[in-house]
Amino acid sequence: MSSVTGNKIKISVFGESHGEAIGCVIDGLPAGYEIDFEKIKKEMKRRAPGNDIASTPRKEKDEPHIISGLLGGKTTGAPLAMIIENTNVKSGDYENVMTVPRPSHSDYTAYVKYGGNNDIRGGGHFSGRLTAPLVFAGAVAKQLLETRGIYVGAHIKKIGAVNDEAFDYNNIDKYQLCEITSKAFPLINSENEVKMRSEIEKYRCEGDSVGGVIECAAVGIPAGIGGNMFDTLESSLSSLLFAIPAVKGVEFGLGFGFASKCASDVNDGYEVKDGKISLLSNNNGGILGGISNGAPIVLSVAIKPTPSISKPQKSVNLKTLENETIEIKGRHDPCIVPRAVPVVEAAVATVLLDSII
Repeated sequence: MSSVTGNKIKISVFGESHGEAIGCVIDGLPAGYEIDFEKIKKEMKRRAPGNDIASTPRKEKDEPHIISGLLGGKTTGAPLAMIIENTNVKSGDYENVMTVPRPSHSDYTAYVKYGGNNDIRGGGHFSGRLTAPLVFAGAVAKQLLETRGIYVGAHIKKIGAVNDEAFDYNNIDKYQLCEITSKAFPLINSENEVKMRSEIEKYRCEGDSVGGVIECAAVGIPAGIGGNMFDTLESSLSSLLFAIPAVKGVEFGLGFGFASKCASDVNDGYEVKDGKISLLSNNNGGILGGISNGAPIVLSVAIKPTPSISKPQKSVNLKTLENETIEIKGRHDPCIVPRAVPVVEAAVATVLLDSII
């Protein structure tokens, strides 16, 4: 399994959902940067399970333990290594999925690729639990980006049939992003929280789950970051975003909305403002030709409903090759979207730091 990403800054993620620990190694961080652990803990708590009725009841503190790379609170230039102990596992809940794959999970494809040797408990190395180390890496990346005046933030754009307001693509600043990320339920318009929670509860009571959309923005990115053809900023961001379990779509700016428009309505014109070149609109989400244009980077990520639901589902027995009905046990999120917000931010921050450093 390949679990390494990055060029100048490489991140390796290890562990399984029900193993002894999960963690990551960040290689290539410059020396001398002070790391605020309180900020890291806040980011970890945003993603951690068991803190909200909308998430799985599995409780994990997600406390990162630093093994190397920090001295006196500052980066040393050596690889920054971290582990998080798994303290609340119920592996017995997964005995029936050893031979009967869960629909829309990685169970069947992993079984084929690795000959049934993969750890199936809680999804093993394919589990969303592995996003905890990614959030840690993203929390570090955010702090280094902020020293360069770059800020990243995201909000829940949609859950089921309920929508939040969207970002004004060309009018986003760090204050708006900091305000949104400080919320336990990150929305632009907090009045939508009650309706979204009601949507989640409706599906939870039915033994089902629901998906949604997360919108993320980054401000302070100078023009000229990225490359063309096979090294675009969009492809780098998309690569890591698609590494997040449950992500099934990524679009930049208007994205698929371009398909129903004419160029004269959506082209981003230029102007000279305060002695600098600025954009009149930002429908392309801050990236042109694979390279940042100086406007806010704006992207949206589609999150599918959590596949593990209590309703009976059709599957097969991999040993007997007979049809079977599976009823999934365990503790699962009726909606993964709220906990995925800091993960999306982490992925974006990590790629931006790697592209800029």
